[in-house]
Amino acid sequence: MILAALLLGAPAAGQAQSDQDAAAAIHAQADRDADTASYTQIDQVAVVALASWAVIDAATGYEQRTSPALARQLGNGWSADRWGNVVRAVGQGSPHRIVACALDAPSYAVSQITTDGYLRLHRIGRGSDHPLWDQAHEAQQVRVLTDRRPVAAVVARSNGHFAQQHRDETDVVTTDDLWVDVGAESAAEVAALGIELLHPVQRHLPVWPMEGHAAGSNMGRRAGCAAVVAVAEAAARAGVPGRTRFVLSAQEGMGWVGLGALVTRGGPVDQLTIVAPGQREREDRVRPAPDLGRVGEVIAAAGVETVRWIAPNVRRPGAMIEVIALDEAAWLRGAVAAGAGLRPDAPLRWPTAPTPRPFAERSDPDPLTRHLLELLDTHGIPDHEWAVRRYVLEHMPAWALDRAVVDDMGNVMVEAGPERDTTVFIAHMDEVGFRVAAVAPDGTVTLDRRGGAVSSAWEGQTALVRPAPAEAPSAATGDGRNTDPRWKAGSLRATTPPALRGVFLTRAAAEGKEPGPLRAWFGMDGSALAARGIQPGASVTSFKQAQYLGPHRVTARSTDDRVGTTALLMALHDVDPEALAAKVVFTWSVHEEGGLLGAGALARRYGRSAARVYSIDTFVSSDTPLESPHFAHVLLGAGPVLRAIENSSVSPPAERERVRAAAARAGIALQTGLTQGGTDGTRFTFWGAPNQGISWPGRYSHSPGEVLDLRDVRRLRALIVALAEAGGN
Repeated sequence: MILAALLLGAPAAGQAQSDQDAAAAIHAQADRDADTASYTQIDQVAVVALASWAVIDAATGYEQRTSPALARQLGNGWSADRWGNVVRAVGQGSPHRIVACALDAPSYAVSQITTDGYLRLHRIGRGSDHPLWDQAHEAQQVRVLTDRRPVAAVVARSNGHFAQQHRDETDVVTTDDLWVDVGAESAAEVAALGIELLHPVQRHLPVWPMEGHAAGSNMGRRAGCAAVVAVAEAAARAGVPGRTRFVLSAQEGMGWVGLGALVTRGGPVDQLTIVAPGQREREDRVRPAPDLGRVGEVIAAAGVETVRWIAPNVRRPGAMIEVIALDEAAWLRGAVAAGAGLRPDAPLRWPTAPTPRPFAERSDPDPLTRHLLELLDTHGIPDHEWAVRRYVLEHMPAWALDRAVVDDMGNVMVEAGPERDTTVFIAHMDEVGFRVAAVAPDGTVTLDRRGGAVSSAWEGQTALVRPAPAEAPSAATGDGRNTDPRWKAGSLRATTPPALRGVFLTRAAAEGKEPGPLRAWFGMDGSALAARGIQPGASVTSFKQAQYLGPHRVTARSTDDRVGTTALLMALHDVDPEALAAKVVFTWSVHEEGGLLGAGALARRYGRSAARVYSIDTFVSSDTPLESPHFAHVLLGAGPVLRAIENSSVSPPAERERVRAAAARAGIALQTGLTQGGTDGTRFTFWGAPNQGISWPGRYSHSPGEVLDLRDVRRLRALIVALAEAGGN
């Protein structure tokens, strides 16, 4: 059924809306015929509905931007007051009850806009008390909540390839360390996006239902609000004696300011129930009003001596991703119902939250951009590149697909031109990530890094685990010598196995920035994971969705090397194979990250005959505020890069001049630089084929929030074509 697919499959663009639409559809079916909706279906609907509340935009102090629209979308008597509370009154007379939850969430405000177009931040109020809250924003997408609509941005992170330069940076990241990249090159471009000082900034996350659990930022407090809305609807149907005001309260982060204002100005109150944010331990007790700090004085002045205080148990309260079990949420909803005077057996159903406002839509007619965005959102760590390989094959021109060969490791090769002066182009299909190393009986998964994934930028984030498809070519079992047609045929049939959603676990306390080996959890025990095909070797990644930044840029995970993969793929569409003056081999390799294994097989195949190899890979640029410009300083948007020197390779001056000449003939602006890291072409140098890197500038390498400039990618495509057509000259 559709919702099961949504729960188990990889999330895609518009996931929040599609999950909520699916939930609504199954709710409708359940209402039409309760006998046809199984417990499992209703259970799945519940976790989707519950998780949808975590993505509401409601920064502390800025609830007024959200509350009127939220009230309209909730309907059924909900309204927004001038403090930003969302309120619904049910019934009349006495007793007068108030049942309140916390609508707002810890957020930042823009405290500075730099001359080069970055934002600096400061917390609004106390924020989260979790020690890794600020650090969990590094390299992650965020939403700048402007007066008009949300603007996409990403928090900068030091380049993973420059770890040596940052080896002494061991302190946990704080707010003062955060720089926000909105894709602007100046303060004027920031202003053109509608961003101003004081605008709130919060994390951008998808709706994240898990098996029997709902996950998300501030999930505990938002589960409380979902419970309040559910109980309000039930109370209206049941006709509970007395008057009950249900409140989604503003400014809990400032000490329940919105609730205090409503209580003191709304007449005498007989009973007050407060649904608090999630905690390590469940709580349901009566507290004296003065115990609640400054708001307690106001509550006591309204004649309320005691408050019923309810808080659910959540995993890692205050962390970037909290997780609440569906059973715990059901208990919470029952406790809220009791506070509203409902019978214990009153029928209750989880409501689906209104969808938050999306980023501005962008329409780019260039096919390169479409293919790039689709490939950026495709998952493929080393030995799990099947989805990327299939995409490359399916989107080749007909002549190239006819000639394409796939070896038993999964490398893709397309040959064209006469047999002389062979030039090899190579881009890699894999990305950094993790694989399952071991599964504990309780379902905790211990992970191995694949490539140089920046572990601190994955800790506490969303997680996806997938088994490998049967009979997929792999560097773990092949050596690249076997090019039987079945590998190509199988690659064109390959389907991405369903993914299970989970979370990368986060430390409760942090002595330093780096977490050590990461672990993940997917809402089920080890035997249930095994039944779903999850065993050592399975791929573990996280949710990703490429976003436009500013007028020309994109942020995504795996730009390294989906940009090279895309540029090489699109160059095939511009090349006339019959007009080539020398042999050209277009290749897409596997397992570049952490070993250059696919490139090794390609070097064994072509190394003796190749005149040169062009590695199409990222140029890790120091064009960020977190890096020193003393090396690798090439600018995003200024054109592709001749990667002259890297850790494991130096290109001959003659090859550099050959690239410069081809670029000049084609009118392509070219940058030159030295950076850290290595490329596939290194494996060819030992066979006598010089390696020349041709790249694009990239920021925040090997992190979930890499940044590229589309102008560079288009020029890189043109440069590949110019070099392919240059022949042996």
